[in-house]
Amino acid sequence: MRADVRADLESVFRAEYARVVSVAARVLGSRTSAEDVAQDVFLSFGRSSVPAGEARGWLTVAATHTALNLLRSGRRRTAREEAADDGPTVVPDVADLVVTREEHSAVRAALGRLPHKQAAALVLRHSGLSYAEVAAALDLSPTSVGTTVRRAESVLLEELNRHASSE
Repeated sequence: MRADVRADLESVFRAEYARVVSVAARVLGSRTSAEDVAQDVFLSFGRSSVPAGEARGWLTVAATHTALNLLRSGRRRTAREEAADDGPTVVPDVADLVVTREEHSAVRAALGRLPHKQAAALVLRHSGLSYAEVAAALDLSPTSVGTTVRRAESVLLEELNRHASSE
């Protein structure tokens, strides 16, 4: 192994890869894009000095931030086109599939318009992190996490309603 890459990278990768991809996929809606995010996150982790005991939280937060940044960057068109090809060969009801994809796309677009800390808190909390873990990850007080998540949900709903009414 190279001297500039941490010795525990392989074991942490094996233990946490599925979780990192899952978190990124929730944000991006594409396993292919989520795997790209995971690659970037593990490359960063490999060069970091994050203590092994904090790896899981660090990786989850890094996956969330990296996915949100990708979502906001506008490089989602290719990923959406690829995701359209990833669907099942036989679709029971094409109308349901189209509506679902449009709804998911609208939610992801609205998530990308939220303030970064609110979007990250929402994604992290819905990825299974406790209030204390979200607080530590985002440098918030544990008592403010619930408020931040509720505000994020409220702003997300407002964004979705505003988008729906402008169509």
